[in-house]
Amino acid sequence: MRALLLTLFVFFGTGFAMSQKYGYIDSDYILSKMPEYQEAKEQLDKLADRWSKEIEKMYDVLAMKKENFAREEVLLPAEERKKREEEIKRLETEAMQMQKTRFGVNGDYFQKRQELIKPIQDRVYEAMQEVASKRNYSFVFDKANQSNLIFADSKFDLSSMVLKELGVSAD
Repeated sequence: MRALLLTLFVFFGTGFAMSQKYGYIDSDYILSKMPEYQEAKEQLDKLADRWSKEIEKMYDVLAMKKENFAREEVLLPAEERKKREEEIKRLETEAMQMQKTRFGVNGDYFQKRQELIKPIQDRVYEAMQEVASKRNYSFVFDKANQSNLIFADSKFDLSSMVLKELGVSAD
């Protein structure tokens, strides 16, 4: 009886596994072919560069103030020394706050990325779902973004079909 059950399980289990179709996409490749993604990324990069320079200037001013203070500290009266220390602490706090405001977890960069990039990624995801649904794929993996996909035969790459679904040329 056990042998019969085991045989049936192996037969039907293998048949089920064989009927599933697997594929993968390379979302980095797909996004690189989308002009609107390139424009959004360029806009985001410009903002990040501008914000980084603003923060860098703040840290440069802070470094100069610290350097001047270290050089003059022994010559300063106690009241002036305390005043400068407080100013340096205030500048440090402002610089760190600006960095957090611009690049923190829910900072301006994250918000702008959500606004510019996420809708495009959502379109790619929807197109991938449409391709998978039309062609009866059970699983679709993403080769990009630090995936655990170690090897993938190119005949299972659905990226060009997703691009076609999006109306984007793969050339």
